[in-house]
Amino acid sequence: MNNQLTQGSITKSLILFSIPMIIGNLLQQFYNVADTFIVGQFLGSDALAAVGSSFTLMTFLTSIILGLCMGSGILFSMYYGGQQIDKMKTSFFISFIGIAVFSILLEIICLLCIHPILHFMNIPQDIYQQSYDYLFIIFIGFFFTFLYNYFASLLRALGNSRVPLYFLAIATLINIFLDVYLIVSFHMGVGGAALATIIAQAISGFGIMIYVFIKQKDLLPTRQHCYFDYDIFMKIKDYSLLTCIQQSVMNFGILMIQGLVNSFGVITMSAFAAAVKIDSFAYMHVQDFGNAFSTFIAQNQGAHQQQRIQKGLKSAIMISGIFCLFISLIVYIFAPTLMLIFIHPEETEIIRQGVQYLQIEGMCYLGIGCLFLLYGYYRGIGKPGISVVLTIASLGTRVVLAYAFAPIWGTASIWWAIPIGWFLADAIGIVYGIKKENWLENQHQ
Repeated sequence: MNNQLTQGSITKSLILFSIPMIIGNLLQQFYNVADTFIVGQFLGSDALAAVGSSFTLMTFLTSIILGLCMGSGILFSMYYGGQQIDKMKTSFFISFIGIAVFSILLEIICLLCIHPILHFMNIPQDIYQQSYDYLFIIFIGFFFTFLYNYFASLLRALGNSRVPLYFLAIATLINIFLDVYLIVSFHMGVGGAALATIIAQAISGFGIMIYVFIKQKDLLPTRQHCYFDYDIFMKIKDYSLLTCIQQSVMNFGILMIQGLVNSFGVITMSAFAAAVKIDSFAYMHVQDFGNAFSTFIAQNQGAHQQQRIQKGLKSAIMISGIFCLFISLIVYIFAPTLMLIFIHPEETEIIRQGVQYLQIEGMCYLGIGCLFLLYGYYRGIGKPGISVVLTIASLGTRVVLAYAFAPIWGTASIWWAIPIGWFLADAIGIVYGIKKENWLENQHQ
């Protein structure tokens, strides 16, 4: 089931490789929607605000581990594309131990620092205890997040995007079932939602690990590969650390925005929690496509196929652009209807604020689609530092504008700050590509 992305039709390869990743994230988002629906409908707006703000924090923390795994995955792709299998196995050994230890330490730190974290996030007192209960359980299962993301990144790096999808699908179904069972039947509140999540994460994490150890033994290092190689370690450090910084900076900026949103009260928090779920659902496809594009670029970079990389860039822009235009139209038109999925019709102010957010973001999805392609391209060619620069530009702009103008113009300035950050980062990434990567010259070769 492993695929060489260095051969065959470029457009077909990109689409077929990205589809399982998109479906997998679609299932994950479907779970998030179901989770939000169950919490909102059965536990009320306070519980929805508590879980929504906690979700933003968990997205940030997960992004740290995901970034480390994705960075290692890029190196795996390069070695696989260049048929350097022994180096790939040694990099597996070094990265697995390093990221596993880091994940355990991060889990311990989070468990010890829940109260300072909640105070930093400006969690209102009336939902403080629910937020604490939810996060304490979620933090306990943090290691399972590492297991799934590490082995999923390994398989995807080799062109196998279907197996991670299977395990994610199983976990999503279990998660939804347990949500209903623990919240509705056992009345466990937000703690039930958290427990359902970590049980599902454990199943997907251990499941995909067992699959690799049984079905993909050829990927695993043998005794001869289990040693410390300084050159490989430095490459893992560069790719993983910079990708981790890029992912965590991106989500830390979102966390900063969540803190600002929280200062406007529970109504705005509830609107933001529901609208962000819809927003993430809308643009996740181009995010996954950007990650698939990154693997395509990395394999071809390892195989030294520069012309194929340039053709892939043109194809990716076309695919992503068409989808972004379509989804922008859908979200802008149907924003009021989409908010009703999570919010009761009588909650008119929550719906109004959520619709305002969705219509502003919905006009600008071309910006985020382009940005995800730029992230994927620069990671794939071995320049993850550029992705960090673009992320800092995007999120820095977002945070600065939001905090500067929210006291004057209210929440609308927070919503507008987001796409302004996207387009600024796009401009920087495109100018760099033209000047330093010779995009215009290469396209005419």
